[in-house]
Amino acid sequence: MAPASAPRCFSRAAICAWCHNPESQSPAPELLFYADKCTGCGLCKKICPNGLEKCTLCGKCELYCAAEARRLCGKPADVEALMEQICSDRVFYETSGGGVTFSGGECLLYPELLSALLTRCRAKGIHTAVDTAGHVPLAVLQEITPLTDLFLWDLKHMDSEKHREFVGVENTQILANLKWLLARGARIIVRVPVVGGVNDTEENMLAMRAFFEENGYPERIELLPYHAMGESKSEALGRTPRRFETPSKERLQALAALLPRTTVR
Repeated sequence: MAPASAPRCFSRAAICAWCHNPESQSPAPELLFYADKCTGCGLCKKICPNGLEKCTLCGKCELYCAAEARRLCGKPADVEALMEQICSDRVFYETSGGGVTFSGGECLLYPELLSALLTRCRAKGIHTAVDTAGHVPLAVLQEITPLTDLFLWDLKHMDSEKHREFVGVENTQILANLKWLLARGARIIVRVPVVGGVNDTEENMLAMRAFFEENGYPERIELLPYHAMGESKSEALGRTPRRFETPSKERLQALAALLPRTTVR
């Protein structure tokens, strides 16, 4: 679900070249079309009230497509609607020892909504995790930190110029925010998407180690091998995805050995 209101806008968007949730980049709903699933029956054209070329995202084509070639992604939602959905899974949280993870995209683009949801979850005793890349003003992090049980921090590259090349922004603010959070003893799991030819180097891991030795280590660090899940979704959105390599398990284990408290997922 997407928030009913537009996100708080920041100076520049941080979008990974390998984003596995490209449908979350827009705050508005989008229609995905999977050409490889389409049987060419033409029913979508017949039932579309405006003509497919003038799509208003009414969702009828998705409803009637037996091949599931069309998928409407995203719909407006407010705090009440989201809390109803969260609470419907409460039995699962209680039996599994888990809770709610707010992710995206970037959930910190909606600090007012996120703060309200975290407050309501805390009042109901529901454990919360915030999955973020950390490219937000420090004031936003300061606002939601007292309400958050666990941070899942996406750390992509220690070299600022490489970070700009593949994500669109430098990592200065991201590292400064992480440093602030570490200094306050917050529960943090750092997750590194390891992408072949981008950040799968000893140099990058040793730079990360130096950062944590200076600023304190998180609860643990997880190396996540790149996967191509987002490529088909990018194509379904009419975009041309970039292709990357997945490092071998042996390579990931060698990189993990360079960092304390690090595991391979």
